Amino acid sequence: MRGLLRGAVLLGLSAPLVCAQDGPNFLFLLVDDMGWSDLGVYGSDFHETPRIDAFSETAMRFTNAYAASPVCSPTRASIMTGKYPAKLRMTVWREAAKNPPLNRQVIPPVTADSLPHEELTVAEVLSQAGYVTAHVGKWHLGTAEYYPQTQGFDYNIGGTLWGAPQTFFYPYSGSRPFAGLRYVPHLEGGREGEYLTDRLTTEAIQILRKESAKPWFLHLAYHTVHTPIEGKPGIAARYQAKIRDGTRHRNPHLAAMVHSLDENVGRLLDTLDELGRADDTVVILTSDNGGFVNKYEGMQVTDNSPLRSGKGSLYEGGVRVPAMIRWPGVTVPGSVADTPISSVDYYRTILSIAGLAGDKDYNRTVDGINLTPILRDPEVETDRAALFFHYPHYYATTSPVSSVRAGDWKLLRYYEDASVELYNLANDIGEQRNLASERPEMATALLNRLEAWWERMGAQHPSPRMPRN
Repeated sequence: MRGLLRGAVLLGLSAPLVCAQDGPNFLFLLVDDMGWSDLGVYGSDFHETPRIDAFSETAMRFTNAYAASPVCSPTRASIMTGKYPAKLRMTVWREAAKNPPLNRQVIPPVTADSLPHEELTVAEVLSQAGYVTAHVGKWHLGTAEYYPQTQGFDYNIGGTLWGAPQTFFYPYSGSRPFAGLRYVPHLEGGREGEYLTDRLTTEAIQILRKESAKPWFLHLAYHTVHTPIEGKPGIAARYQAKIRDGTRHRNPHLAAMVHSLDENVGRLLDTLDELGRADDTVVILTSDNGGFVNKYEGMQVTDNSPLRSGKGSLYEGGVRVPAMIRWPGVTVPGSVADTPISSVDYYRTILSIAGLAGDKDYNRTVDGINLTPILRDPEVETDRAALFFHYPHYYATTSPVSSVRAGDWKLLRYYEDASVELYNLANDIGEQRNLASERPEMATALLNRLEAWWERMGAQHPSPRMPRN
């Protein structure tokens, strides 16, 4: 039935409750691997982000925003669908989905590697209502038959099955550092030295200029600051000269990538002003997971302090991310919201701002909440009891694990030995003091809540490794 409903939406057989002319435009900026403290406004002591910092003064900034997953593809799927990755059975990046390691203590599940067409994406709902929909940049939600064009987008510039480019410099192709040849399509006609973050922004601006008279939804998913860590050499040299004893962020190449990101966010905001669309465009800026704390070419990429760990982990450094939303005339400029939110919330929120009901049957399967009450009043309380995370896979920063946050309390449950860790984030944002033995009643209550959520989601779990004969 859901597939039939989805088909009706795509074919325009059901009229939208609200015409797109009644709603604002949406510019959704998704940065890859940007850590919670990578921006100046979030406390970086090294990176320079004047345009994003200035944007935060016109928007609402969230201090407890989370990606639904500590890695890329699952979070991206959650944004498109409003569902937890566990429910979608998309809990690891695409290339790893079908090939779990068999030589570890437990064996991760085989998971979906493409966003099912049975899901009703936010782009499909907006398209059905008359919006022009465009995807620019990283997709990583499936093979060619699951590309953005099949998921509600009118435009697809650069979106492929791959999670990162071979290089950030034109022609954006090659055979290292990733195995095999990779390329970024639809970016022909470049020149030597052209930088991918600049080019994707140029492509997005061209779409905005072409479609400026119509309501639009632009999903601009930057590849930066994912590996390969390649900034413009001149900018990287400038940051190299800035390094001092005690500097927390110390990678000049990452700093250069963040610098270029900031410049390009500024270009987009300037274009909205030039086109006269700033006052009727909702701008959302966030990241798909925490910052990458491992080494690239011998140098640690970033530091998410005061948060613990980074990408791949369910500690705060792996899932807490920057997030800002500007809804002109609604969000109070420079306001700050401490309420925990998740990437699963953007689906309902965008539809609500657009004045669209969506499909009622599909909506019953959506996990996110509508953030518009918070956008109107950052002090408002939500009725969400907890946030959940599920990563039954291995990464350099973790073994398979699930977690739940309820209020200030957070529990992690590991699969290899069924151990639990309990933290009070209000007193211990760095998750250094495990309180599981001191507060067993709280640990038990949260574990019961997590296990009930597993059941509701139909979550997949690792299996024991079979002993050799």
